[in-house]
Amino acid sequence: MKLVVAIIKPFKLEEVRDALTAVGVHGMTVTEVKGYGRQKGHTEIYRGAEYAVSFLPKLKIEVGVAPELLNTVIDAITASARTGQIGDGKIFVTDVEQAVRIRTGERGLDAL
Repeated sequence: MKLVVAIIKPFKLEEVRDALTAVGVHGMTVTEVKGYGRQKGHTEIYRGAEYAVSFLPKLKIEVGVAPELLNTVIDAITASARTGQIGDGKIFVTDVEQAVRIRTGERGLDAL
């Protein structure tokens, strides 16, 4: 099993969710996070004063998938989250040793 973690722009959430649902992903976890990459934040003007915004709002999506779905899921996230601008995000993939569905006790791929 694989855990796909994607950091995306907040306004792209619905598009990413729809794309993942279309390829057969049944569930996901979404967390509001803040961070920066190459864009290093930006400056804003509020009530006439300029200030730096170092950490930009992002969303972290976590999805557990079967290995055979991995490339399809990555392609779906990439296509739906891309704006072509800096700060579109990143996708990280890690191995999952075991998954257990608490309600039924199912393990492995059955728990996804």
